[in-house]
Amino acid sequence: MRIGILGGGQLGRMLALAAYPLGFRCCVLDPAADPCAAQVCPHIRGEYDDYQKLYELAQWADVITYEFENVPVATAEWLSERKPVYPPPRALAVGQERLAEKEFFTRLGIPTPQYCAVETEADFYAALRQVGLPAVLKTRMYGYDGKGQVVLQSAEDCPRAWLRLGGRPLLLEEYIPFERELSLLAVRSREGQIQCWPLVENQHLDGILHRSLAPAGGSEELFERAADYACRILEELDYVGVLAIEWFQDGPRLLANEMAPRVHNSGHWTIEGARTSQFENHIRAITGLPLGPCGMLTNHAVMYNFIGSVPALDAILQTPEASVHVYGKSARPGRKVGHVTLITLDPEELAEKLPQWDQLFARRPYRENPEGGPSES
Repeated sequence: MRIGILGGGQLGRMLALAAYPLGFRCCVLDPAADPCAAQVCPHIRGEYDDYQKLYELAQWADVITYEFENVPVATAEWLSERKPVYPPPRALAVGQERLAEKEFFTRLGIPTPQYCAVETEADFYAALRQVGLPAVLKTRMYGYDGKGQVVLQSAEDCPRAWLRLGGRPLLLEEYIPFERELSLLAVRSREGQIQCWPLVENQHLDGILHRSLAPAGGSEELFERAADYACRILEELDYVGVLAIEWFQDGPRLLANEMAPRVHNSGHWTIEGARTSQFENHIRAITGLPLGPCGMLTNHAVMYNFIGSVPALDAILQTPEASVHVYGKSARPGRKVGHVTLITLDPEELAEKLPQWDQLFARRPYRENPEGGPSES
């Protein structure tokens, strides 16, 4: 079977690497001249609305997937008329527009921070009266890694935030002083089988994921609640493939922040730390194979992103618990260029080594760009 992938970044690269042991071939479509996935599989260079190139991919592939959620919905719908496309285009429509996403969660009974749609300046100040301060003003489209959002702490912040982001569809959200940021990755097969990996605790710097710790810890009820919410989404969308949902934990509350209809950065630890990685299970799901188990192979797994540039590997590779992944991308501030996963079998070992690893992989915050987030990754 041949798998077409929209997007040629590191997620597409790792999907292709997971597909080969199962006997599948992959090809990515990406507008870049030399995307990092092209180092491991064929590459069709084209924009995501270049229908000649899309037709070329559809002619080659037996099934098509995507590695990021900003693929135009019209593109996914056009391809789905020719070949199976997973996850379904409707998942893209929900996942790439923040208001549609929040309204979707609300319809399914999934708690979220309080939110209001904002179209005009009058809407903005009406929403502020309803939501209150502090709050977060966000663009509805193309927001990832902290981009397109501004935290409003006081009334003095509001005019400046409107000057920065106004003039496009926005969302004002209640600011949650969360205890932890969590994520849950789940996968659903063509036949409707669902598996979930453990909850993961995430630490962000400047809006970019820095560290993921699996499992997150906490009560079994917390995991069961997150898994139940994930199942509602997967079944409502008739979803096929891996889905990531990011959460705020505020005491006993679990609030949905956003979902990503694709494999996800906070699931990279599954390559070494789970019985079946997120990448392999995504490939299994979209090709009609049975899903693999999602249980952990180890007591804990910790993943750190390499942001901006790859650090010197000598010290890292002398760490016996470390598995390094370098994506073959050029260095750039704010860009994800690799990651390392460290695994432990002993909880006491984690308590001893986590501070050492945090120091080894510490990084300085990056200067914010004019949108309020880091440079594009």
